[in-house]
Amino acid sequence: MTRNERPLTILQLYPRDMNIYGDWGNVLSLSRRARRHGYAPRLVDYNPGDAFPEEVDILVGGGGQDSGQSVIQEDLHAIAPRLRRLAEDGAPMLVICGLYQLFGHDFTTVDGEVLRGIGIFDAHTVGGRERLIGNIVTESEEFGRIVGYENHSGLTTLGPDVQRLGTVVKGEGNNLEDDHEGARHRNVIGSYLHGSLLPKNPRISDFLVEAAARRRYGDFAPAEIDDSLAERAREVAAGRPR
Repeated sequence: MTRNERPLTILQLYPRDMNIYGDWGNVLSLSRRARRHGYAPRLVDYNPGDAFPEEVDILVGGGGQDSGQSVIQEDLHAIAPRLRRLAEDGAPMLVICGLYQLFGHDFTTVDGEVLRGIGIFDAHTVGGRERLIGNIVTESEEFGRIVGYENHSGLTTLGPDVQRLGTVVKGEGNNLEDDHEGARHRNVIGSYLHGSLLPKNPRISDFLVEAAARRRYGDFAPAEIDDSLAERAREVAAGRPR
């Protein structure tokens, strides 16, 4: 089997209920990036009640309103053991906003409803009265400068057993108290950055593709990709007012 015949299954988690911030753009960007590196991406949607696929190489999940999080919660807990096993086995995942919150321990809404998370991240989220909206720039030791757009009212606090994705340079990030944005656990990334995140931050796409390829095939030989357009887009996005 040649490299460009090697499949990689990209699972989009709950696109029907958790896809309101351009999250499909992350799936599309990741799929095209995997193809550029010589793999054959296979896109699969998973919604409540669906059969969870036997093979998952990369999992991508998006944001949704509090009502959407309530809709998926029962199903999310039904597949939580499978998700936790995948995470501990090194499967790469990217979860944005609402699913980032539910990958923590819990999310307490502004009305006091407690939505239990699945505990992949050591993190707790509470609903705030103020929405945190605007362009955001963070610095990451692994991914360099990460640019995006945040739009959330949830305030997430990380525990000692999880690392931040980045340090906020412009914007708010996880909450109003510290300079943390996002979370990392093994190859699982959680973030509040929308906009979509991956088209402007190809290093994160490359990380997800590499982790998936090494986990499934034991090797990864990256292609040389011209990212000059993405770099210009990043510069414009980073220079926009908050």
